[in-house]
Amino acid sequence: MILEKKFKNKKVIVTGHTGFKGVWLSTWLNMLGAEVTGISLDNLDEPSHFTIAKIGNYVNDLREDIRNSKQLEKLILDIEPDYIFHLAAQSIVRKSYDDPLCTWSTNVMGTINVLESLRKLSKKCNAVIITSDKCYDNVEWVWGYKETDAMGGPDPYSASKGAAELAIKSYIKSYFPRNSSSVRVASSRAGNVIGGGDWAPDRIVPDCVRAWSKNNSVELRKPNATRPWQHVLEPLSGYLVLATSLDDNLEIHGESFNFGPPAQQNQSVLELVSTMSEYWDQVKWTDISDKESGPYESGLLKLNCDKALSLLNWTAVMGFNDTVRMTAEWYRSYYKDDTDMMEVTKTQIQSYVLAAKDSGLDWAQ
Repeated sequence: MILEKKFKNKKVIVTGHTGFKGVWLSTWLNMLGAEVTGISLDNLDEPSHFTIAKIGNYVNDLREDIRNSKQLEKLILDIEPDYIFHLAAQSIVRKSYDDPLCTWSTNVMGTINVLESLRKLSKKCNAVIITSDKCYDNVEWVWGYKETDAMGGPDPYSASKGAAELAIKSYIKSYFPRNSSSVRVASSRAGNVIGGGDWAPDRIVPDCVRAWSKNNSVELRKPNATRPWQHVLEPLSGYLVLATSLDDNLEIHGESFNFGPPAQQNQSVLELVSTMSEYWDQVKWTDISDKESGPYESGLLKLNCDKALSLLNWTAVMGFNDTVRMTAEWYRSYYKDDTDMMEVTKTQIQSYVLAAKDSGLDWAQ
């Protein structure tokens, strides 16, 4: 398999390895034979996918704040990675209103600290810096945002991700020239991701399963808001393909890529919850949009992923129903006694890779 050939026995750093995406990516890289080192804070969600799947047994588990520039630099230079996936972030929009300083310092200065460490690395390394689809100045167009569209965002989280993208571009132009740099960098922007193991607050799927597991009704703040929902493994496959493409194609260096579902896969929050109800018993929800007075959240967001298809031959594999079904199955497994959640996680990765192979995607062959 192409990915296994690229990652087997390679040193890979994943920042934010204890988070939602980080756990899945670290598990997948371990299955590919990589030597994975994770760098994250100590503050885990409760419950924690990282803990229940015993990910610490499979990776070199380091706890450090990416805002600590000196310590982060020491770790990266000591490890001398072949690949870096930078996922560590303050990723909750509503929390960004409560603690903008943490959001800005983590998402912007944390990213700069990773880039500054890479600037001092004297070996070949491919780095994929993950930001967010919310990095775009979202004026709620009905068409998808392209990688060349303006950065921005009204809330501290979105604006910090747009600023991180500007920092990435600046560092690439200033310190990683395309024709001579041994460090190659690309950024990635993914749509709204769902899947098993997400327990973060103020996210629709975790809110649902927490409520429904106790036979409670989940409250929907913006049931008509639409998002490019995709399973967590979709953008992760994009990150892996992007990292390996930096090896093979010099023109990829310095580029940004959207990873999202087809444009028609933009469903509302209500459609997501309704579809989940097909795979879960005792489902109840309450529309509180007329009572909600919380901070601003966008109502419409779409991504254009033509660039990833054209330059990386990457496209999404799963339809909306399969995305929701696989997500619900993971959580239903969690609520069963004595379930090995690492095996559940690995089995879902294997199923996804098989689906990608059946779709004829190069990376899965």
